[in-house]
Amino acid sequence: MIDATELRSRTQKLLAAHPPATTDRLDFLGARFDAGLAWVHYPEGLGGLGAPRSLQAVVDAELEAAGAPDNDPRRIGIGLGMAAPTILGFGTEEQKRRYLRPLWTGEAVWCQLFSEPGAGSDLAALGTRAVRDGEEWVVNGQKVWTSSAHLARWAILIARTDPDVPKHRGITYFICDMTDPGVEVRPLRQITGEAEFNEVFLTDVRIPDARRLGGIGDGWRVAQTTLMNERVSIGGMRLPREGGMIGPIAKTWRERPELRTHDLHQRLLKLWVEAEVARLTGERLRQQLVAGQPGYEGSGMKLSFARLNQEISGLEVELLGEEGLLYDDWTMRRPELVDFTGRDAGYRYLRSKGNSIEGGTSEVLLNIVAERVLGLPAEPRTDKDVAWKDLAR
Repeated sequence: MIDATELRSRTQKLLAAHPPATTDRLDFLGARFDAGLAWVHYPEGLGGLGAPRSLQAVVDAELEAAGAPDNDPRRIGIGLGMAAPTILGFGTEEQKRRYLRPLWTGEAVWCQLFSEPGAGSDLAALGTRAVRDGEEWVVNGQKVWTSSAHLARWAILIARTDPDVPKHRGITYFICDMTDPGVEVRPLRQITGEAEFNEVFLTDVRIPDARRLGGIGDGWRVAQTTLMNERVSIGGMRLPREGGMIGPIAKTWRERPELRTHDLHQRLLKLWVEAEVARLTGERLRQQLVAGQPGYEGSGMKLSFARLNQEISGLEVELLGEEGLLYDDWTMRRPELVDFTGRDAGYRYLRSKGNSIEGGTSEVLLNIVAERVLGLPAEPRTDKDVAWKDLAR
């Protein structure tokens, strides 16, 4: 069993062989992956050493102290947080060796082709079709709210391969090359002025069967791994005290005493405590992850993340008064990442409105928490045993 001492030794050997100050960034990241120091809990040869997940912090601390570059995790979050664990869990050995290394180094950006105009909250009702043609699948349909599609080389995609069975059973999971003929990406301009999201049209896109993840018709089960990891990555990110949305408003409160009122003070204290509770709960969740895969607790964290972001940003705009009505820049841009703390209060207020939709709507997540965490009776569902093609649409 590899322990912390062994990991420190391996990290020092990596730094000696590839000094960060003189080594190309991608070369260093590739060497780190090959040394098993990317995800230490992953298997050997796939960026890890089969070590306990909790020991990743040992490696990260050593590298940070040495000024080593990171892989810009915010820019490649979909690949790291969603695609990688799904490929690890369901991919063939060839798929794991092909995709995981460039995914981790950031050479290949990933996006997620799940939601559709008619299948967002009810994702299993999706209508994008994949029809088998020899050793390929021909895919036609439309996806929407796709973050990073304008940057991505690869996408994780779910499509309907059997319309004659109930909606959850006729779905298959694929890896889609975003550069293939028939893939069209169009920007979706948001209320913030940016086009962070996209809609993606798939017209006779041919995907080799070798890029299928999991069994035919087993895509919903595979997608659950993606979705549970997505919610953890959104709601359970590691933050310092006063990290995230609570940081800017706390800073304004301290620096602008003329804005304070008793009512605002009481509301800020309440949200500060809730943000700290959420942060510490996230730490606990990450400790639980050491023992296995994420469970439905991530849905609760994502719920809390969305509610807090919206309440904190609303209070920040109110605190600033007339200044809170200003907006820094409506320029149409297609950003590489979401920067909640690098923009002004108006941006945070507007962008946080999407937090209760993306990564699973709050209404759906409330059902998941109620049924699968609290064990409450499930809501009646009349469509579970009906073939997808017979559902009302």
